[in-house]
Amino acid sequence: MAQDHDHDHPHSELDPTELRVRALQSVLTQKGYIDPAALDEIIDTYQTRIGPRNGAQVVARAWSDPAFFDWLVRDASAAIASLGYTGRQGEHMVALANTDAVHNMVVCTLCSCYPWPVLGLPPVWYKSAPYRSRAVRDPRGVLADFGVTLPPGQEIRVWDSTAEVRYLVIPQRPPGSEGLDEAQLAALVTRDSMIGTGLPKSP
Repeated sequence: MAQDHDHDHPHSELDPTELRVRALQSVLTQKGYIDPAALDEIIDTYQTRIGPRNGAQVVARAWSDPAFFDWLVRDASAAIASLGYTGRQGEHMVALANTDAVHNMVVCTLCSCYPWPVLGLPPVWYKSAPYRSRAVRDPRGVLADFGVTLPPGQEIRVWDSTAEVRYLVIPQRPPGSEGLDEAQLAALVTRDSMIGTGLPKSP
C-alpha cells in the first residue's frame, strides 16, 4: 500500500562503502571533528547550486561563440575561469570536442578524479570498479549500456583523468538547435554528455 513507502529507510539502498562513510561521519561528528552543517552546505553547493549546470553553461557558450570554442579547446582552464568557474578539482582542465569522426569519453581508472567546479559531484557509477575497468577495455559496450549507439566508423577515444588533469567533453551541438540562446542551449546539455557517456538532448 502507499503508506508502506512513507517511512524513511536511510540505509536500505546504500552499498557497504556508503554505509562505512555514514558510520565514519557519525563518529567524527560525535567527537567534534566535523561540523555536519558545514558538510551539508558543501554537498548542497556541488549537488544543487553548482552541479553540472556550470559545465552546461561552458558548453552552451562554446556552441554559440566560435572564438570561445577555440579558446576552450586551446586553454580550457583559462576559458572556464573566465566564466567564473574555478576551484579545487578544476585547476587543470582540458576540453575534448566531439566530432563526426571522434567521440570522447572520460574515466578515472585509479580513483575518481572529476572536475567538480564544472560537473559537481561525480555520479556513483563513475567511481565504480566496473565502469573504471570496462571504459578502457570496451568503451563501445559501456556506451551501449548507457543507451548510446554511435556509428561504426566513429572512433571512441577514452581519456584517463588524473590528479593533475581533468577533462570536459564538448558534445556535438544537436541538430535543430539553431537560433536558441545560451540558456536554451544549456538546457540541452546533460552531465553524461560532458563525460562522454551520453548525448545532449534534442531541442
